Amino acid sequence: MKRRWWILILLGLLIGLFFIFDLGRFLSLEVLKERHDELQQAYQSEPFLVIGIYSLTYIVMAALSLPGATIMTLAGGAMFGIWVGVPVVLVSATIGATLAFWVARYILRDTVQRRFGDRLATINDGLERDGAFYLFSLRLVPVFPFFLINLLMGLTTIRSSTFFWASIIGMFAGSTVYVNAGTQLAAISSLSDIASPALIASFVLLAAFPWLARWGIGIVKTRRLYARWTKPAHFDRNLVVIGAGAAGLVTSYIAAVTRAKVTLIEGHKMGGDCLNYGCVPSKALIRSASFLKQAQKSQSLGMTQAQVDYEFSNVMARVHRVVKTVEPHDSIERYTRLGVEVLEGNARITSPWTVEVNGQTLTTRAIVIATGAQPAVPNIPGLETVRYYTSDTIWSLTERPERLVVLGGGPIGCELTQAFARLGCQVTQVEKGNLMQREDADAVALVKSALQDDGVQILTHTEAIRCEKDADAQFLVVCGKDGKEERLAFDALLCAVGRAPRIEGFGLEEVGIPVSARRTIETNAWLQTIYPNIYACGDVAGPYQFTHTAAHQAWYASVNALFGDFKRFKVDYSVIPWTTFTDPEVARVGLSEDEAKSRGIACEVTRYELDDLDRAIADEAAHGYVKVLTVPGKDRILGATIVGEHASDLLAEFVLAMKHGLGLNKILGTIHTYPTWSEANKYAAGEWKRAHAPEFLLKWVEKFHNKRRGKVEGEVD
Repeated sequence: MKRRWWILILLGLLIGLFFIFDLGRFLSLEVLKERHDELQQAYQSEPFLVIGIYSLTYIVMAALSLPGATIMTLAGGAMFGIWVGVPVVLVSATIGATLAFWVARYILRDTVQRRFGDRLATINDGLERDGAFYLFSLRLVPVFPFFLINLLMGLTTIRSSTFFWASIIGMFAGSTVYVNAGTQLAAISSLSDIASPALIASFVLLAAFPWLARWGIGIVKTRRLYARWTKPAHFDRNLVVIGAGAAGLVTSYIAAVTRAKVTLIEGHKMGGDCLNYGCVPSKALIRSASFLKQAQKSQSLGMTQAQVDYEFSNVMARVHRVVKTVEPHDSIERYTRLGVEVLEGNARITSPWTVEVNGQTLTTRAIVIATGAQPAVPNIPGLETVRYYTSDTIWSLTERPERLVVLGGGPIGCELTQAFARLGCQVTQVEKGNLMQREDADAVALVKSALQDDGVQILTHTEAIRCEKDADAQFLVVCGKDGKEERLAFDALLCAVGRAPRIEGFGLEEVGIPVSARRTIETNAWLQTIYPNIYACGDVAGPYQFTHTAAHQAWYASVNALFGDFKRFKVDYSVIPWTTFTDPEVARVGLSEDEAKSRGIACEVTRYELDDLDRAIADEAAHGYVKVLTVPGKDRILGATIVGEHASDLLAEFVLAMKHGLGLNKILGTIHTYPTWSEANKYAAGEWKRAHAPEFLLKWVEKFHNKRRGKVEGEVD
């Protein structure tokens, strides 16, 4: 850091000296004309020395972003002629530009990327893919100040070699024009004689040419991609959707509402993972487990005693009953009534316009892949020999496992760990890192404490090594940070280590749709795959694995698939909320405090403790907090984290505020019913307002009130 400051001071000193001594007076058209003959004579007598001095001067000026590049380029033509002048100017200007690029990168790039990395992600991706095109186009148009291009490009992730070669090629046309103008110096009365509107328009057209060419090449590539397939003369459907989870259901619903002919294909269960294995059954189980916990704490509510007897099989039967009750919302009958053709079977894409299911080939203008994800099963030696479950299969339990080992400390692992612990299981949770690694440390500490209060043994930074079986006894062998192995006995092992996208068995390999390193289907900002008429959304596309983001993506996939020829929409990921449904709940949207610190993002943190909230006290749930991150000195919300009961419901107000650009002042000025949990958001906004009270103004107001009471200044009340 000190070295950077010294570089900044040195650069500031050099730039200051340039202006203090008014060196810019030598870089004018009038001075160049006056010294023209003198400069030519010097070049003829000492050509290499003059070229060296000229090049060094140009490099220093470009590196320091000093004004005068146009005059220096004209001087190159006036002294050296076009054949020597063009290469000397090009090389000197490019070296100087690259030095300015390096300085900006060294001093500022890391800070800028840390603070604004999320906003710059799209730009970085574009530069990674098309950086040379962007830079080449900018260099072709003299309207853009080159020194700004140098500095701004230094803040991005573009490679230095790409910057150098794109710059030297892009500046060739403009440099040639100005060097050639320098050879005819006597005919120039002002710089506007060179940069005429017609010339600039020509450069703009020249800059547009590579993009037009690239667009044309893209069309040719797309046609070649489709060339090996026979396109149907007509289509039976506008859209075929593969997968009837959240993403597929919303996609087909929107298509039906817009009167498109849409077919939805599901190979297993309507409603996908959320209805059958995830959100719905897990929340039903959590509710039953929470009731048992409340009964155990009945004395805190003034009860002498509350005793609850239960059968584990009845609890699981209730879970299945809840699923059955919700099931009609996602049923074949409902979607058929909405106008969706629903087919049960295994879909397989056989061409960009055809999908095969149950021996039938469907022709369609567009396809949306919404096949979701499935539990990831870790590669642990001996796992297949023991009684293990995933978040999909755990619902088949009818008898309570006395000893349960949960492998994984993410949201799914923590939710199910707590639920089974409250149902009377002896639960050991194993996580190779930290619990809930995406959340703030203070939030995780509250959840960890709650889990331990429920009797959970938590082993973090612990690796699962192998499974062993000794007669009827089953063990998971783990290894902690100390390197010692430990055998954990269990009756059931729950693997909750994440979910993997479902990409196999749908014909992706046959048609050549690529997948990413994370095994998600590769899509662009419009959710298109390599084939423009084939889209992917939901868990199979990423980057999030939430039901609500799957539904969010589905709107873009359906609208782009049906109307993309007229208008396309990029997916908006700017405000994505999520919740871990432990007790206490952890709900978050936007930036977290730990993220802000790690990325060097300046922000203010406002915190309101829920032990001060009247409703929380009345409910015997006065624990947790509301934490809001804002822009320093402003009420614009960067992120919010809520830990406590009803956190998932409280978060909605901050999601709405962030989505529509409302600040904390707007929340503070909104009436919240008393006594409710939602008041916590208003009080958090009040904490921010109190910290930003105009103290100077308040002192004058105090004097005003004192004067109106007739109080003499200095008199004590």
